[in-house]
Amino acid sequence: MMANATRDPLFWAALDVANKDAAGSGDFCLRCHTPRGWLEGRVVKPGFNPLPGTPEQGANGCLLNGQYDSADDLNSDFGGLTCHFCHRMSPTGPNGEPGYAENANIWVDDAPCDPENGQFEPCRAGPYDYPGGAGAPPHPWKYSEYHVQSDMCGTCHNVTSPDTGSGPLKTLKLANGFDTGIAFPIERTFAEWQRSGYPAQPDKQCQDCHMPQSEDPDASACSFGGNRAGNLAVHEFVGGNTWIPAIITGEYGAGLDGAGPERAASYDQTIQWARDLLATAATVETSVQSYTPPGASAGSMTVQVKVTNNSGHKLPSGYGEGRRMWLNLAVRDAEGGLVYESAAYDGATGTLVQDPQARVYEVLQGIHNHNGTGACDVEDANGKPMFHFVLNDCVAKDNRIPPLGFEPATAGDPNGYEIGPVPAGIYPETTPGSGILVNYDMVDYTLPVPVGTVGPLTATARLYYQTSSKEYIEFLRDEAVANGTQGENLMCSGTASRPFDVGPQGRTRGQYVYDLWSGKAFGDRVFTDGFDGDGAMEGYGKSPPELIGYDAATTPP
Repeated sequence: MMANATRDPLFWAALDVANKDAAGSGDFCLRCHTPRGWLEGRVVKPGFNPLPGTPEQGANGCLLNGQYDSADDLNSDFGGLTCHFCHRMSPTGPNGEPGYAENANIWVDDAPCDPENGQFEPCRAGPYDYPGGAGAPPHPWKYSEYHVQSDMCGTCHNVTSPDTGSGPLKTLKLANGFDTGIAFPIERTFAEWQRSGYPAQPDKQCQDCHMPQSEDPDASACSFGGNRAGNLAVHEFVGGNTWIPAIITGEYGAGLDGAGPERAASYDQTIQWARDLLATAATVETSVQSYTPPGASAGSMTVQVKVTNNSGHKLPSGYGEGRRMWLNLAVRDAEGGLVYESAAYDGATGTLVQDPQARVYEVLQGIHNHNGTGACDVEDANGKPMFHFVLNDCVAKDNRIPPLGFEPATAGDPNGYEIGPVPAGIYPETTPGSGILVNYDMVDYTLPVPVGTVGPLTATARLYYQTSSKEYIEFLRDEAVANGTQGENLMCSGTASRPFDVGPQGRTRGQYVYDLWSGKAFGDRVFTDGFDGDGAMEGYGKSPPELIGYDAATTPP
């Protein structure tokens, strides 16, 4: 996804909403999603206009070189985060200026690496040294401890409300309207890791999970090196996103095949890597706490499910709009008949049933008093969910599971307002007064057992992750209509690379991502009992949920 951050249709639809909500705010988004385009001046800002086009077109991404299916070369800005960008990042500026850890405020080394020895290109920094030159890469290089530290990742994985001339656009308000003065924390994956117990462990940097060492006996960085098995970080960079790589394959794969026949296979591998990582993210434990068999009247049953976060940040983490995780609990009788279900999901419509006992892990950010309620409003006046991430100034809910050793309070934020759970106290301290929260959630279910039910009963808890909810996709579509957003080629008309012959073209970006979500196109999996079966189907699967883990418990006969 890092190499395809500028091809992601969900990103572009969200960008249009952001630009409408706060003119020019797309500049902040494009810094991370197309650093080459941004650093080389093709994201035009007021007062800085080296290319034809308006500042609005720059913030919309209309002035970028290439198009969605262009090869990853110097003629395209659609290759996302490039090798040069990451390997020229620097922790400080050229004069020792301090580094940053959010909003892509990144120093990029542009100085000649070793002009005295004829190396006038910038160094490519990395975690290896080559004493005597043995095994050195065929380009200018330098050793960099920074490239094995999580701080490097924090530059894009901490996202804060955009800056204005008078400070942050939005500051964090509490449920009662109190303004904390803290710049609104849109995303805080890096800060979540910082305040976990992992920074104290030398082998628990972001890179250790998201760039694992290759164990392939034929591992090689390039033709100039020998075997590197166990000493070569694979640039997987996967999280939980399995949906968008499939879309990119289906929509842009034909053009990208020009980069080599292995490109489509790489997307498939990315999807599998993400599924493999998700399988390690959490542990699910299920137990029957009590059971009263039915007789002349209904019986009862209580089930407890423990979900433990094994990751280095909240679970789930990253962007909060539409991203979620939930527990599906299904209780079946001796013949497999369904007795009870919580958080049922309809794969045909993409609808998650949020019954009274449903446990959905998510962050809901909103706009305080938007509807005159005096509260943190996450729905508009018509009751439809809102996802205005640049306008949000409050958090109505954040029950995402903390990582191990999570201590949300700091000296600068003694109440832990910035990244603490909402409401506070939903995750207890490991020991009273420690300030460190548990990294698991205990969920208790109570259910009736109808007369005539034949035991034993089996309770199965399944933990699912979803990249994007139906509600978010519909919001992006509807906002494009409400805002009078133009179709992409029309919005970008008059610029050098337009019109595109792939992507939204005559459609709005919001409509395009909705069509991808709802329409029939490329192949994915079909969902059967528990919607975690395998098989072929048409369509991208409405952002299909991924099974993280499950466990079952059975009552006595």
